[in-house]
Amino acid sequence: MIKLILSDIDGTILPYGHKRVSDTMLDAIHEALDAGVRFGPCTGRGVEWLPPLFCDDAAAYATAIGTNGQSVYLDGQAIVETRFTPELLRPLIDELSDIPGTGVAVFMDGAPHILCGDPSSLLASYAEYAKTAIIEKTIPDTNKMTKCNVFLDGDMSATVELCDRLNERVAGLDFDVPSPSFLNVMLEGRNKASGIDALAAHLGITLDEVAVFGDGGNDVPMLAHVPNSVAVADAMPEAIAAARWHTGSVNDDAVADDIRAIARGEWPFVH
Repeated sequence: MIKLILSDIDGTILPYGHKRVSDTMLDAIHEALDAGVRFGPCTGRGVEWLPPLFCDDAAAYATAIGTNGQSVYLDGQAIVETRFTPELLRPLIDELSDIPGTGVAVFMDGAPHILCGDPSSLLASYAEYAKTAIIEKTIPDTNKMTKCNVFLDGDMSATVELCDRLNERVAGLDFDVPSPSFLNVMLEGRNKASGIDALAAHLGITLDEVAVFGDGGNDVPMLAHVPNSVAVADAMPEAIAAARWHTGSVNDDAVADDIRAIARGEWPFVH
């Protein structure tokens, strides 16, 4: 019996370019909650960014995994909350210093700050962040750095190559690929799977009682970790390969239909 549903947001329950999930999705989430099945987003976004995505419906994100497992919330309370430090980020910045077109952005209070690199490269890889980014001359000496990304001027092949290089050479941090020209940065050992383990331990449930949905490279750890894992149509090949089950498109609200079925005690997947 499924007791916890966790879903990636972008490309899984929120079509790219959309600003909020659909009413159909919100209705499905509440159907699950009413049936006693917890729901939560499991995302690379910071938890502070969730309210507008779910129309300020706090019940939809009271349970949440943010910044790829670095923040974990249960009933609106943080049970895991990690931060980046200047000591952790300096080796990363040093490693990128001789790689043209690369840079590092961190987020403080939801705002992007560029620590190194050309803002034009960030504009090419993630225009939404570049438009409001603050350029820093030094690494801020603060405990407010909740999210970190590496950006680069390159295609998917170059992105994967850089990810492999950083994972090999930079200690204390892990890297994955959510999309071309963009890398997620996490503290070593932190990812969506570790966040799920923290939630399951606090809830006293097993991974067999969890269902997860995803589409991207940063979803691979949780899709490979949780037995009841589902990739949506048009997911990255790595996500499709890692998932046990597969469903329809984000554009058709396929995950909303699946959540409703699970809430009714049904298992809607056959392949």
